[in-house]
Amino acid sequence: MLKQSLQQKLLQKLSPQQIQLMKLLQVPTLELEARIKQELEANPALEEGVEVDPSLDEFEEGREEASEALQEFDFDEYLDDETSDYKLSARNHGADVEDRDIPLGSGASFRELLVEQLAWLDLSDVTRALAEHLIGHLDDDGYLRRDLESIVNDLAFTQGIDIKREALEEALVSVQTLDPAGVGARDLRECLTLQVHRKLQDEEARRGREEALSRASSMLSLHYDAFTKKHYDKLQAALDISEDELKEALEELTRLNPKPGNSGSESSRTIQHVIPDFTLGVDGEDIVLQINGRNAPDLRISRTYREMMDTYSEGGKQDRATREALAFVKQKVDAAKWFVDAIAQRQHTLLKTMQAIVDHQRAYFLSGDEVDLKPMILKDIADRIGMDISTVSRVANSKYIQTPYGTMLLKSFFSEGLSTDSGEDASSHEVKKILKDAMDGEDKRKPLSDEKLGILLNAKGYNIARRTVAKYREQMGIPVARLRKEL
Repeated sequence: MLKQSLQQKLLQKLSPQQIQLMKLLQVPTLELEARIKQELEANPALEEGVEVDPSLDEFEEGREEASEALQEFDFDEYLDDETSDYKLSARNHGADVEDRDIPLGSGASFRELLVEQLAWLDLSDVTRALAEHLIGHLDDDGYLRRDLESIVNDLAFTQGIDIKREALEEALVSVQTLDPAGVGARDLRECLTLQVHRKLQDEEARRGREEALSRASSMLSLHYDAFTKKHYDKLQAALDISEDELKEALEELTRLNPKPGNSGSESSRTIQHVIPDFTLGVDGEDIVLQINGRNAPDLRISRTYREMMDTYSEGGKQDRATREALAFVKQKVDAAKWFVDAIAQRQHTLLKTMQAIVDHQRAYFLSGDEVDLKPMILKDIADRIGMDISTVSRVANSKYIQTPYGTMLLKSFFSEGLSTDSGEDASSHEVKKILKDAMDGEDKRKPLSDEKLGILLNAKGYNIARRTVAKYREQMGIPVARLRKEL
């Protein structure tokens, strides 16, 4: 049964301006520049440059000139968008004029290079077509992650092509003969095996290393599990070789490329250059913090648009066209005012938050030693500046600071705390540094286990459990003791 009722609720909703302000606060310098450029192109009432003091004589002279220009300004003509584009462009240079524009280089992609190599192989049309289809399934590392049976089913259901698995396997063998060696492998074991076999077939590559390559091949084909787990004693016994011979075979395997798809420059990722949002300098006991000037560009509201709005509003009785023009100008001016204020508020919030971080971590910024990093969470900084935790999180997101000790991500200064025997709090960064130093100096034949590392930290006065040691080790991207073992 449908019913109507009148209810009164108290809700909190974010306005579109507040949402845009939060997004501006979160973006790093490069994205902010792109956002400002976009706003400048979209809003003619917004200009680059410092706001001029209206009390200056030059401003008064400029005001008179702007007023004269405004009298000759036809707003209806300005809003006329029916003019064809070709009437607004000029191509008055001859055909023999040299074009000095620098073209953008675009090399062939990794998969296109593989397809080009197929042309040099003596393949049937069906095998060639299937090989090209398999190349399309390769990931960026050069692996075929999809099962052949699934590809056979896809061809049958989506393209109506009925082929046997054997035909697809034959095409895969052809793909695996292409360069770089190892492409088309279905797992790491097959990838390494393909590369070892390629070296064994190459007389130049195997010269003087044939025995080591043969042992490496046997290691992959017969004792792969022991190899991955670094059970060197088992490998020596199974292959009946000495430690030096085992070391030579392992060296051959370490020279192989586990990601052959990334070996070409065409497949390399675009390098994102880091532009620091802040710069920090140390002069004795003084710390100087500055915000990158690209985070605080000079923006102003167009004087012409402001005067245009005044002129239209003071024009007395207005017709419909004039009212629409006034509404358009007012909308652009209001949007420009909001954007200028939002950029200023962003700059203020960034500086206030970063200054609080510097004050909290003053000892670290003076010394540059990670041991001096204090435990710090988002709430600590939020309480210092009187803002919400989410605001601090947005400031710390994707922002960098340039210091005398390197350019660092703001999030790297935040860490949890651990209690020590003396009752003080120690940063997890400090504990991680001690762990890394201990693992760097360990005997690689007998690496320290997580339990032994925990005992070492407890001896230094840090109350830490073995599972916490394992967590920190994983955060640093360091494998377990068994995988750190070396001959």
